[in-house]
Amino acid sequence: MTMTTDSAGAPAEATGRGRHTREATDRKILHTAMEIALQRGIAGVTIEEVARRSGVAKTTIYRRYANTNDLLRGLRTLGVPDAGVIHEMTPTRGNLEALLRTIVERFRSSIGVKAVGLVMSSDDEFFHHVVDDTIQPEERRCEEFFRQGVKAGVFRAGVDVRFLFGTAIGSMVACEALGGEVGDDWAARMTDLIWPAIAA
Repeated sequence: MTMTTDSAGAPAEATGRGRHTREATDRKILHTAMEIALQRGIAGVTIEEVARRSGVAKTTIYRRYANTNDLLRGLRTLGVPDAGVIHEMTPTRGNLEALLRTIVERFRSSIGVKAVGLVMSSDDEFFHHVVDDTIQPEERRCEEFFRQGVKAGVFRAGVDVRFLFGTAIGSMVACEALGGEVGDDWAARMTDLIWPAIAA
């Protein structure tokens, strides 16, 4: 009897569960590498240090990355997949909350919420692409959402969207740092705070 395997050699019947585990492991490796790079600089990132801090075996990391330079290239490509659906959101209170919730989830699945503040405050040129590829697209989505709201008469004109976005990001990062995670109710509480300042 021949066993069917996926492209990584995993048994086909375990592909769904295995894929989820592999994705979680990939995130853990890259998030740890990102934290090390932000704390110690790029020179501080080694396979050994990533393995020690993440708890992922070196052999597992080497299955994904040939060496430290390959791992750093992985960090350079770490970003958020496109989510065009946000452009179609009607500017309502409920959709503002949904937009904020989506931003949290997208940061979690890419660089990690904790890294967002560190990346934004870093002077290291290595991280400029992370801001360009991960954070600025979210800011542009928020700007488009607010632009549509002003056009529809839902939001008042003259709102400093960049300031509001920065406030939301700061709150998100603070919740992660102080509480260990951004709680499920964060988007609703942030919406309660922002809505009176933007509603027409």
